[in-house]
Amino acid sequence: MTIATLFLTLFLCMLLGMPIAIALGFSSMLTILLFSNDSLASVALKLYEATSEHYTLLAIPFFILSSAFLSTGGVARRIIDFAMDSVGHIRGGLAMASVMACMLFAAVSGSSPATVAAIGSIVIVGMVRAGYPQKFAAGVITTSGTLGILIPPSIVMLVYAAATEVSAARMFMAGLIPGLLMGVLLMVAIYIVARIKNLPSRPFPGVKALSLSSAKAMGGLALIFIVLGSIYGGVASPTEAAAVACVYAYLVAVFGYRDIGPLKEVPWRKEGEAILAAIVRNLLHVGLGLIKTPTDKEIRNVVRDGAKVSIMLLFIIANAMLFAHVLTTERIPHIIAETIVGWGLPPWGFLIIVNLLLLAAGNFMEPSAILLIMAPILFPIAVQLGIDPIHLGIIMVVNMEIGMLTPPVGLNLFVTAGITGRSIGWVIHACLPWLLLLLGFLVLITYVPQISLFLPEYLDSLRGFK
Repeated sequence: MTIATLFLTLFLCMLLGMPIAIALGFSSMLTILLFSNDSLASVALKLYEATSEHYTLLAIPFFILSSAFLSTGGVARRIIDFAMDSVGHIRGGLAMASVMACMLFAAVSGSSPATVAAIGSIVIVGMVRAGYPQKFAAGVITTSGTLGILIPPSIVMLVYAAATEVSAARMFMAGLIPGLLMGVLLMVAIYIVARIKNLPSRPFPGVKALSLSSAKAMGGLALIFIVLGSIYGGVASPTEAAAVACVYAYLVAVFGYRDIGPLKEVPWRKEGEAILAAIVRNLLHVGLGLIKTPTDKEIRNVVRDGAKVSIMLLFIIANAMLFAHVLTTERIPHIIAETIVGWGLPPWGFLIIVNLLLLAAGNFMEPSAILLIMAPILFPIAVQLGIDPIHLGIIMVVNMEIGMLTPPVGLNLFVTAGITGRSIGWVIHACLPWLLLLLGFLVLITYVPQISLFLPEYLDSLRGFK
């Protein structure tokens, strides 16, 4: 009766159009009122503990803000130029460069919709002008944008780590090889299609132009080495690395590239004393609030937008944690685990059920909410069947990637529809061939666990050797 009340209330609220966070909180509180010995006063405590006791979750607002600075500060444009100069001369190279740009931007943003918005808004128009079909361009960008939650650092991986209390650093390690492999598979598929359809390519710009574009992009790409290098090297935790990434993204966007902020209008070629005086003057203006300039407003807008996204996501997480608390106190995951184990399912059979369940959920719910609801239920079953929790996490993340491309809640579909001005149905049709490729990739990740586990196990062995 408890299980039926909890889940029926949740699904009924969602069908009525209630926001997922409110639906999670309402169904949890109703179950507590009807069946639990907990008081309603404990709800406030659980909501507070949900975000205060999980140190890993602190990384989320930092990564969101750093992504906002990089998206606004023109880092995406420089990454695209570098990718175009690198592989644009190959047949279908513009599309391959788009995938490469998405991979690189994913490694500095951690967000799939942000990757589609930042890269797609520039690349789709460029591909169409170069002679690519718009539907082909939209499908490539929408699909490769999903790499934003698979290539570390990933906000979705942080949510899984918080929900299951596995190591976020190990999740980041496990996601690197699958993310690179998926990018390579997309590029190979693009090359084959380009050969068949005789898609255009651009001349090789030369070593000098490639060196120049790589140097310009290095300010943003250095963030990959700072974040992943510090985490993989054991120098910093994901949360500490996220804080450093946030500060670095601000410095690169405002003082490095100077696309936003107080130095935006200051010419680079001023004399030394003049540029120094301009920097000091503008720093005083910003730091002391002496004047309010349009460039000050740009920074405030970026911080405000990042705060909005962070608050929205953390509110969902807090209510989902309350939902997970009800699941745990009512022993619902244990009951489901005992039932499924009692069926005698082998691990491969359980993984089929997991994929079908997550693919269905991805049609109707946001990735973070799915993980926070499903992970506490699936995690104990996977452990009993001998499935590595890190491997299960990567399987869930790949399922969430596919969910970004499936209606009616596929976030990437809406972003691409906004960029192209086309309908959601048109974007769905553009993504269908690439969705089949993603499903094949899901099967590969599900049944070849070493793709996910090789890097974390190898790095663990190196630390043990030392």
